[in-house]
Amino acid sequence: MNSTKKERPQVTATLWELFSSFFRIGLFTFGGGYAMLPLVEKEVINKKGWTNNDEILDIYALAQSVPGVIAVNTSIFLGNRLRGVAGTVAACAGIIAPSIIVIVLIAMFFTQLQSNLYVLRAFSGVRAAVVGLVAAAGVRIALGACKDRAGWAIGIAAFCLSLFTDLHAAWLIIGGGVAGYVVYNGTKRGKRHDSA
Repeated sequence: MNSTKKERPQVTATLWELFSSFFRIGLFTFGGGYAMLPLVEKEVINKKGWTNNDEILDIYALAQSVPGVIAVNTSIFLGNRLRGVAGTVAACAGIIAPSIIVIVLIAMFFTQLQSNLYVLRAFSGVRAAVVGLVAAAGVRIALGACKDRAGWAIGIAAFCLSLFTDLHAAWLIIGGGVAGYVVYNGTKRGKRHDSA
């Protein structure tokens, strides 16, 4: 067992706890998946103890590497780990229900909201706040995931390629996986060779 990794908490949750926790996360988040990450961490690590910092970073990596929204995928992974298929359904329903309710309400009153100056000003503030939430999530993920020079090099390379090229995110994720395998597999071999 790797001594640097913390043990995964052995906890369970009721289906109602999964649904209501992810419903709260979905209800109080504006700006999409990455803006939800700080709330996900607060709820599932700090408040509920369903996972730890190391595991949530692994879940985020998996959730981002498959199709779909990162917050929904995260809820699916956690729901499944805690309660199997029923937990998956409860957590996923919880995270998407607020969005469905809000978008239906907005659709019903769209023409009135579209021309309301107060609503437009409020959304300008919401968009600015979302930038801060996404940046904070990015910094927290970077500090947790990039533990050495190789990790930082891979992360910075992916950041620059994402920012300055039109390379699809899927290729960046695949490239990061390949780079990680090559770098860390080479590091393991080098340590085994040095100790022989």
